[in-house]
Amino acid sequence: MYRLPLGQWVNQGVDWLLDHFGSAFDAFTAYVTDIADSLRDGLGFLPWYVIILVFVLLAWRAKGWRLAVGSGLGLFLIYNLALWSAFLDTLILVLIASTVSLIIGIPLGILAARSERFHRVLAPVLDFMQTMPSFVYLIPALMFFNLGTVSAVFATVIFSMPPVIRLTDLGIRQVPTDLVEVGEAFGSSSSQMLFKIQLPLALPTIMAGINQTMMLSLSMVVISAMIGAQGLGAGVLAGIAQMDIGKGFEYGLAVVILAMILDRLSQGVASNSRAAIKK
Repeated sequence: MYRLPLGQWVNQGVDWLLDHFGSAFDAFTAYVTDIADSLRDGLGFLPWYVIILVFVLLAWRAKGWRLAVGSGLGLFLIYNLALWSAFLDTLILVLIASTVSLIIGIPLGILAARSERFHRVLAPVLDFMQTMPSFVYLIPALMFFNLGTVSAVFATVIFSMPPVIRLTDLGIRQVPTDLVEVGEAFGSSSSQMLFKIQLPLALPTIMAGINQTMMLSLSMVVISAMIGAQGLGAGVLAGIAQMDIGKGFEYGLAVVILAMILDRLSQGVASNSRAAIKK
C-alpha cells in the first residue's frame, strides 16, 4: 500500500527554509538572545528583596494582603532554597514568550472576531496548534534556532498563543448586539466601535485568555529545558536524570509557586477590570 511521504515533505520544507532564510534565523536568534541577556542583567542587578517587594506590591494591588503575604513567603522560600537565579531565568523566558504571544495573538483574535472568513480559516490552525503534543514543537525550534533561549521562546509562543486568540475572538463576539447597534446609530466608526465598546466589554474574557497563555508559557518553558533552556526546568530535568527526588521536588515547588503567583495576579487584574466595567 502506498504510504504518503508526509514526514519527508516536512523535512524537505525545513531544509528549504534553512537554506534560504538561515541568516535571518541567525540574526533573530542573536536579537532575542540580546534581549534576554539584557533582562537577566537588569534583574540580576536588583537585590532579591527589591524584586520580592515589587511582587508583593503588585499582589496587594491585584488581590489584597493575603496574596501579597503568600507571594512574599513563596518568593522568599525560593531565595532560601538557592534557586533565585533559576527563578529569574524562568521568569524572563515566561515574560518574553507571553509578551510575544499577546502582541501576535490579540490582533489575530480581533481580526477573527470581525471577519467570519478569517475566523473559519484560523479555527483549524488553532485546533492543530492546541492538539499537537508539546514535545513536537521542540524539534523545529531546535533546528531553526539551535539550543538555548531562542528555541525555548519560539516553541513556547507557538504552544501558548491559541488561548488568547480564541478568547479575544469569543469576547468580542459576545458583546451584546444592542450595544453595537447603539454605537452604529450614533455614527461610531469601526475603530471607535472596537476601542470604546467591544474591547472594554470583552476585556474580562480577554484577560482569561491572557491568564491561560501565561500558564501555558510557564509549562512549556519548563519542558524547553530539554533543548537547553535555563531556569527551573533545567533543575527538574537534572533531578530526573540523576534520580534525585529531593532536587526535583525543590525545583518543582519553585515552578508551582511562580505559577500560582502569576495566575493570581492575572486573575486579580481580570476581576478589577470586570468591576471597573460594571461601574
